[in-house]
Amino acid sequence: MSTAVRPGWLLGGRVRHDQRGDGHRSGIEPVLLAASIPARPGQHVLEGGTGAGAALLCLAARVPGVAGVGLERDPAQAALARANAAANGFAGLSVLEGDLATLRLEGAFDHAFANPPWHAPEGTPSPDAGREGARRAGGGLFALWAGRLAAPLRHHGTLTFVVAAAALPGCLAAMQAAGCGSLAVLPLWPKPGRAAKLVLLRGVKGGRGACRVLPGLVLHAPEGGYTAAAEAVLREGAALEW
Repeated sequence: MSTAVRPGWLLGGRVRHDQRGDGHRSGIEPVLLAASIPARPGQHVLEGGTGAGAALLCLAARVPGVAGVGLERDPAQAALARANAAANGFAGLSVLEGDLATLRLEGAFDHAFANPPWHAPEGTPSPDAGREGARRAGGGLFALWAGRLAAPLRHHGTLTFVVAAAALPGCLAAMQAAGCGSLAVLPLWPKPGRAAKLVLLRGVKGGRGACRVLPGLVLHAPEGGYTAAAEAVLREGAALEW
């Protein structure tokens, strides 16, 4: 593990979340992702690309008794995620180290989710290899992630992604190809009247309902700072209702 570890907190100080001081660092995306998962106590969840564990930690803080498995290919990040789970006393969380494409997953899950690499391949690459791998979407990536994460889901289990709005067409197609229907899109508006740069996308395994676009969440008030609704999710650990 890198010696450059920076202590940090999530959900207004309720969750300890240490990260590497260099390389890729989490933003608000995993916190919003965790808030959108409709898990109940005792259910099993699966996260692809868990990093240092931000989304799993926030979900475990909101839903006591949830059992979670994170998949992470970076050994340093996987070790940090395990340490963070232990520091918060979340005994129900575990981390598997390896590539999502080849890891063998045991058991069935009620919900799966990810913040997959969604930056366009033609964008300017990061000089940091870890950050580049966590950010950049290669050809067929969404199909791979949706297929692998949907496979161990129970019937009517949910698959949720947080991605850039520009990646939405590819992600919708990937979820449908993975057998997830009843698709729903929840836009994350930066401010009132501004186009959404990020969206939450959910599919239901075996779902047959029509695709829906929901009202979404406005993140920032016109005068600056988070809206009350965003504060409730990001600071207080409230759920994002679909």
